[in-house]
Parts: sequence; C-alpha cells; structure tokens
Amino acid sequence: MTFDAAHWQKRLDEVRERHHLPGASLAVLTNGEIHELAGGVLHRGTGDPVTTDALFQVGSITKVHTSTLVMMLIDQGRLDLEARVADILPGFAVADPHATETVTVRHLLNHTSGISGDHHEDTGRGDDCLARYVDSMRDLGQDCPPGEVVSYCPAGYVLLGRIIEAVTGRTYDRALREMLLDPLGLTHTVTLPEEALRFRVAMSHLGPAGAPPEVAPSWNPLTRAQTPNGGYLCATAADIVRLAKFHLDGGVAPDGTRLLSERAVARMQRREMEVADKWTVSSDAWGLGWTLYDWTGVFGFGHDGATIGQHGYLRVAPEAGVVIVLLGNGGDTPWTHSRRVYQTLFRELLAELADARMPDDFAPATEPIETDFTQYTGTYRRAGVEITVSLDNGRPKVVYEFVDGMAGLAPALELEVAPVTPTVFAGRTNPAEDWMPIVFSTLPDGTGCCYIGLRAAPKVA
Repeated sequence: MTFDAAHWQKRLDEVRERHHLPGASLAVLTNGEIHELAGGVLHRGTGDPVTTDALFQVGSITKVHTSTLVMMLIDQGRLDLEARVADILPGFAVADPHATETVTVRHLLNHTSGISGDHHEDTGRGDDCLARYVDSMRDLGQDCPPGEVVSYCPAGYVLLGRIIEAVTGRTYDRALREMLLDPLGLTHTVTLPEEALRFRVAMSHLGPAGAPPEVAPSWNPLTRAQTPNGGYLCATAADIVRLAKFHLDGGVAPDGTRLLSERAVARMQRREMEVADKWTVSSDAWGLGWTLYDWTGVFGFGHDGATIGQHGYLRVAPEAGVVIVLLGNGGDTPWTHSRRVYQTLFRELLAELADARMPDDFAPATEPIETDFTQYTGTYRRAGVEITVSLDNGRPKVVYEFVDGMAGLAPALELEVAPVTPTVFAGRTNPAEDWMPIVFSTLPDGTGCCYIGLRAAPKVA
C-alpha cells in the first residue's frame, strides 16, 4: 500500500484539532521507508509550530530502550535473565524479605516483580541518582508476590537501569548513548534536559478533555532517576520508529552491525504473561519489555508512554513491516487529548497499511450486563493507594485515593461506574472524559484484586 502523505497530513490536522491537542508528531514506517508528519504548536504561549525534527517526551516508551540494553547484555553473557537482583546489586532490599530474595531480571522486564512501582523519590541530578534511588526502595511495599501476575512496575525499570550501570561500569545515560543510540544513528534522542535544549522541544500542556489544555507549570517535574523508566528521555517520532525498525531487522544496525541476536529479538516479543487488564494500554499480553497486542488475529507489539502533559504511542505490525509512532503534548492523563488522536489515527493506519483491526474504544456495554457488584465491594490497597468499592443507593461507586507516603499527591477521584463485562467496569469522573478500565480479578491464592492503571491492588477488607 502506497503511503499517501497528503491524505495522512490532512487527517492528522483534522483529528488533532477536533480533540484540542496542541501539537503532534507522527512517523510511519511502511515499505521500508519512514514518513514524517507534524502539526500544531510546540507551545501554546509562543505559537512555535511543531516540525518533524522537534523532540517530545516519550515517557514509558523508554522502557523499550532499557529492555533492549538489558537483552544486549544477556546476549554478551554479562547478565542472566534468571539472575536475582540481590546478587547483581549487593544491598538491594525492599520491604518484603521474600521479594528481596527472589525478584529476578525477568520479573522486572515483564512486570511480575509485584513490587509497588510508583516510587517517586527524588535522588538528585548526580551520576549516583540511580544507586541512591535503589537504596531508597528499602521500605517500598509489595502489591503481590513475585512471579504471579502482571502489575505494572515503573520502579522495576529504574532497577534495570541501575543493573545496566553495575554491569557496564557506565552511567545509564552513557551506556544508552554508546551501546544503542549512536550505533543506530538516533541523533535526535537525548536523556537530559540540557541536551534537549540543542533542539526544538515540545512544551507540556495540562487540562481536561473537551477544551484546549493550558501550558503546564513546568516542562517536566520528574527526576533523573526515573530516566530508565521514562522520566527524561526525549526523541523525535522518527527516532522511535528507527528503534522499532532495529527490532524488525532482527537486531541489525543500519550499518550492518549485529547488536542483538535474532533469538533475543524473538524472546522480547514472546508471550511471557497474560494480563487481567487488557484495556488500560490495549495489551493482550506482556513480553520482555514489549507490550503485545492481538488486532483480531494480527499480532503486534509496542508501548505507550506518558509524562506530565505529554504522551506517546508506538505500534509495530511485524508481518506487514509497519511501525507507527505518535507523540503529543497535551492532556491531564493518557485518557484525554493525545489518546483520542491515537485511537482515531492508528485505527485507520493499521487497517490500511497492515490489514489489522484495533479493538473498539473502551466503553460500557450497550446491552444490560447481569452482575452481582456486591461481590466486589470493599477496600483494596497497594502502596500509597486505597481503592474503596461500594454501592451508593444501589449504584456502583469507586473512590481512588492516594494515602500514606503519597497522601496529597492529587485529590481523591470519585468514579462513575458502568459494567463492560461481569468482571470489567468503566469509570470516569465526568462525562467529558474517556472511560477508564476497572478490572476485578483474583490472585493465585484466591485474594480478590482490583486493577486500575494496570496496577494490582489486593482486597484487604
């Protein structure tokens, strides 16, 4: 299928404007060629236009960079997939002694460590920030036992970044640059704000759906220690496409150098764990770093990313040789401006270029669903978060609140709830928002569990 750049530029402009996304960059690989499109503004205050060479914060798409580095070290025999973190990082500990002793590299890559992942300790801008972050994890709680279920764990990828440092003797930033970015020719990918200032850079914007978001108070309030997880890395959409193309090419760099074995490339895309929550990031399962998708029988892999006011989406249809990347700079959450543009454009692009059908947008069932909601009522907790599930005058109600060390991070969310299936519900705080998945499941020991944001919160009362 020939890529009609004029058509897709028109669609990008139409959809971006309809959903009030300030700016967006879109890159598409098809028939071996990368096509780059852009629209809108980098900053609503200045009106500076988005161009294809502009950098955006890519958020958790960075986990693909980190997992690729880890698999390169495994290929080289310098690291083992089943190695215990405690053996690689002497002194490593979390609050749960069993997790301290048993969590492995594999658990971190596929999000099954069970470690509570939203740990935002600011350990400074020095080259020791990852080591200090790992030290700060000693009191970090456990959401569920290691190896049992997928519970999204950003902190696990900071641990992987520190493991890369320990094995290579380099900072994460330097290892990434020398081992991956330079060999792949990713000249528009950086890991520090002062490096980003060499380029045209997108500003973050915040605001609810249904109206143009406003310029955020700061460009990026995250910390350097979060970089391996998705805190600081910035790139063009085309550079993210080139990273994915490296995987499509079986681990061979543009100059013909093999950086990653075909076996390692395949292992990363192999189904490691099924996920109970198949809607938050449209995932069907998880590999070693990759999110895996089933587009009505067409296999795909990729990753989503979000920082404070910027969002990214990476999708790969390997059989068709297609890669699509969208980077946007607006919205309070991944469920607002950028996501609506992604849902529309990627559905059309994947259908045309890869004969793939994305799932319908997440929403309540159109027909009545018979379910006994009382079986889910109670209190669910993970480190820093309490979820209260109740019936209010016979209507399901969910309250999501930050507690303990995360108390005051944001106001409690009181969610309107409607059934999707007997175990899956859609929640939102107001009618202008997209629906957010609320998934009820059980852990292997029979404990009830509530997933919000792909994080598992066991039932405690």
